[in-house]
Amino acid sequence: MDHESLWDKRLQIKTDGRDEVNADQYRYPYEPTPYTVLERLADSRLFGGGNLVVDYGCGKGRVGFFLSNRTGAKAVGIEYDERIYLRALENQKTAVKAKTAFVQARAETYPVPPEVDRCYFFNPFSVEILRKVMARVIESYYEAPREILLFFYYPSAEYLSYLMTVGELEFYDDIPCGDLFEGKNERERIVIFSLPGHRGC
Repeated sequence: MDHESLWDKRLQIKTDGRDEVNADQYRYPYEPTPYTVLERLADSRLFGGGNLVVDYGCGKGRVGFFLSNRTGAKAVGIEYDERIYLRALENQKTAVKAKTAFVQARAETYPVPPEVDRCYFFNPFSVEILRKVMARVIESYYEAPREILLFFYYPSAEYLSYLMTVGELEFYDDIPCGDLFEGKNERERIVIFSLPGHRGC
């Protein structure tokens, strides 16, 4: 049994496979974050029982289920595609130690709860939508000031170029993941930004 299947079995969920049925130029296909990357993310010690993570474009819920199981963090998955959202709900029924909820909504319309202090993105949508999502995150921060960390796995140059222009954000850290896969792909990393732009609250 491969590593992906092993973790799905351990968590008692089914999250494998790519799905691009409802993808378009603004909303990209569902493809789960590899478990090896999620292991590295959990090992960063930036997640714990006091954290609430929003997983944008959560798909079938892998990120939330994994982080909840490994770190104790709570998670909310946002998914606009009804078919995939229903798959996440099916996983929720069987998942081990799942402190994970799901919301069917377009990411740009989702009001970020004041308890949220972690956000995760695996290229779920275009920069046009990302701009609107970031406006929501920043609005939530100003309404309830707290440190928020934003995690971008396999970020595009377009994503990074935009994020570097957001005045409220500051580069926080970089988690290399290139050694987990064959070849040398500079995008194989998790880039972390912080809001309000300082470390260690």
